[in-house]
Amino acid sequence: MRLFFSLDKIYVMKKIYLDNAATTPILDEVIDAMMLVMKTNFGNPSSTHSLGQEAKMILEENRRLIAQELHVSPAEIIFTSCGTEANNLIIKSAVENLGVKRIITTEIEHKCVYETTLDVQQKSDLEVVYLHVNEKGDIDLQELETALKSSDKVTLVSLMHANNEIGNLLDLEKTAKICKENKAYFHSDTVQTMAHLKLDFSQIPIDFASCSAHKFHGPKGAGFAFIRKTTHLKAQIHGGTQERSLRAGTENVVGIAGLGKAFDISVEKMSEFSVYIQEIKDYAIEQLTTNIPGVLFNGRSAEKEKSLYTLLSISLPSMNPLIGLQLDMKGIAVSQGSACSSGAAKPSSVLSKILSEEVQQITTPLRISFSHQTTKQDIDELVMALKDILKL
Repeated sequence: MRLFFSLDKIYVMKKIYLDNAATTPILDEVIDAMMLVMKTNFGNPSSTHSLGQEAKMILEENRRLIAQELHVSPAEIIFTSCGTEANNLIIKSAVENLGVKRIITTEIEHKCVYETTLDVQQKSDLEVVYLHVNEKGDIDLQELETALKSSDKVTLVSLMHANNEIGNLLDLEKTAKICKENKAYFHSDTVQTMAHLKLDFSQIPIDFASCSAHKFHGPKGAGFAFIRKTTHLKAQIHGGTQERSLRAGTENVVGIAGLGKAFDISVEKMSEFSVYIQEIKDYAIEQLTTNIPGVLFNGRSAEKEKSLYTLLSISLPSMNPLIGLQLDMKGIAVSQGSACSSGAAKPSSVLSKILSEEVQQITTPLRISFSHQTTKQDIDELVMALKDILKL
């Protein structure tokens, strides 16, 4: 619900939320867990007295919970403020401290990977190889293998598990094995898939991964990096020995408690949530296809098994850069691209790489993303609003 305040009244307008790839509503159970910590566990986890050690126990219990689900050592889970910080830590430290001289990636990675790679390249003699991306947003793993075999430079491969704009899924296990066989480090931005898909890093030889709690109904400002201990990565933030000396600074105990609670709930209910959300996504595809003639589905987002079940990317058969605002005025929140730059509608960096110029000039992109709180009625109201705006 959205509240509008005046001097004498509060106006309430129902808000339909379909932008879960940007952030998700915090669950009540998560808020309760965080409130309890705020009220009773205010100690600094680096303090040696009992109040500090109680806070430390909260950190370590949540670290253990996450590590258990991912089948890794608790020492390999490093709490950060978000996935962006985790990705920055991994990429920058790999170049500065692991002797990485080449990064293999794509031009449709999340900005925190793409721009961090560019920044490191400008400050060093780093070679960057961009894999070709086809019109569906896919890469060719054979091209990756060929690129790995073409040089003996120490290499980091950075490829996201699920694209944050079109939802395409990478075969994480196969990619990791190719990297392992060619003695390359493998990093994957798993922000969109963590706690949504089953991940077992004892079976997937990945070196680095990232997480943001707010993508699975946890708080903003809390995340973690998975860092395989055999890599011996080093810190980027200095000034303390917190987080195994990999991330100095007092930990966000309240946020981490919320992260852990949200992670626990999402993992426990993963099967239930995924089946329900996939049904909602299938319904959205059906209703859009039936009611919006000429609608296009971008990338693999409308294909089961090849895309993340929480996300659908479409191009509407009309050029209308204000459609996000028009939908918002009707009480519907969606995204016209990634939510990581500004509130303004800008051309999608991902879609500009995979869609022809002709399609980009005559269509309007929308990213619709779902959660277990999304209903079929929400989809019906979205479709009705789109028909009204498009005069269908």
